Amino acid sequence: MKTISILGATGSVGMQALDVARSRGYRVDLLTAGRNIDTLERAVREFSPALVAVADEAAARDLRVRIADTSTRVLAGEEGIVQGIALSQSEVAVNSIIGEAGLLPTLAVIDSGKRLALANKESLVIAGDIVMRRARERGVEIIPVDSEHCAIFQSLKSGRQSEIKRILLTASGGPFFGRSAEQLRAVTLEDTLAHPTWKMGKKITVDSATLMNKGFEVIEACHLFGVGSDKVRVLVHRESILHSAVEYIDNSVIGEMSVPDMRMCVQYAVDYPDRCPTASAELDLVGVGALTFCEVDTEAFPLLPLAFRAMADGGAMPAVLNAADECAVAAFLRGKIRFSDISEVVCEAYSHMEGREGDTVESLIAADRECRAIAENIITEKLGRA
Repeated sequence: MKTISILGATGSVGMQALDVARSRGYRVDLLTAGRNIDTLERAVREFSPALVAVADEAAARDLRVRIADTSTRVLAGEEGIVQGIALSQSEVAVNSIIGEAGLLPTLAVIDSGKRLALANKESLVIAGDIVMRRARERGVEIIPVDSEHCAIFQSLKSGRQSEIKRILLTASGGPFFGRSAEQLRAVTLEDTLAHPTWKMGKKITVDSATLMNKGFEVIEACHLFGVGSDKVRVLVHRESILHSAVEYIDNSVIGEMSVPDMRMCVQYAVDYPDRCPTASAELDLVGVGALTFCEVDTEAFPLLPLAFRAMADGGAMPAVLNAADECAVAAFLRGKIRFSDISEVVCEAYSHMEGREGDTVESLIAADRECRAIAENIITEKLGRA
C-alpha cells in the first residue's frame, strides 16, 4: 500500500487524485487546500489523514472546529502547508496546487526527499532551473502528471537523451480552434469555459482557450526533459488521444495514446515503475476512427509564441509571463476584461519587464510581484478606456 500526500486536494486534479487513492487503496497522509473546507472536510472523514493544511487561516480555524471529533491535525497558512509536507510520512506527494502558490510546496517536497508527482506546471515555469537542480542534488524523482508530459516521460523510455530529435507536444486547440483573432473578440466567458475534451478548473480552462497553457507546457517540457525550446514542436490534435510523442534521430516517433483521463497520469506517477489496473476506460481505436494533426495559428493565439520567447529570454521572464497571465485571467473571470484582452495584457506587461534577470527564488518572486502590479495597472487603464 502506497502512502501519498495530495496538495491542492479540492481542485480538479486533486479530486481525481483522491479518486485514484480510493480505487487503488492508497493511504492518504496529508491533504491541503486553499479555502474550500466543505470538500476538504468530506475528504478528511473518508481518508482519515494524519494532517491537513489550509492556506486560508480563517478557513483553517473553521475546519478545526468541524473535525474536532477526528484525530486529524490541522495546520494553517502557507507555512502550514510547508510544515505539513515536512511532517508527512508519505512516499509520494501529488502537487496539484494551482499557480505560483505551488512553487514553495514543490521545493518543500523536494527537500523532504519524497517523490514529486507534479501537476503544478508553474513551479517549473517560474523556477525551472532551481527546481530541477535541487531535485538532482536531493536525488528526488519528479514524475509529471500533466497528460502531455506523462506521455513524453513514457516515450523517452525508448531512447537515449542524445537520440532525441524533437518533442511533439500535442494540444486540443481548445474551444476556439479555427477562429480568427477578430472572431475571438466576441467570445464570452461561457464560451471559454466550454472545453471540448477536458473537465478542468476555470483558470486552466481559460489558459487552454488562449493556448497559454500549452506555452507553459513548452517551458515545463524543456526543464523536465533537458531540451531547448527549438526541439519542441506544438501540434493541434483535436481528438486528444495521442497525448504527446518523441521523435528520434532515426525519424521514428514514439507516443502514448489513451482516453483523456488524468487519473491514469496520477496513478502512473505514484506507482511508477509499475503499471497497475486502472479505473480509466479502455481506448477504442475503432471507435475513435481517425487522428488528425495541424499547425497552431499563432496570429490568433499569440501567447504560445510568447512562451517560446520567454524560454529563450530566460532569467525571470518565464516567471513574468506566468504572473501577467494569472492577473489577466483573474480579471477575465471577474468580467473586467474581454477574452481578447488577456493576450494584450500579458504581452504589454511582458514588454514592461523585458530583460529582467532572476536566479534565486527570492528574485523570481520579486519579479512576479512587480509584474502583477504592472499587469493590474494595465487592466485598470483598459477599464478606463472601455
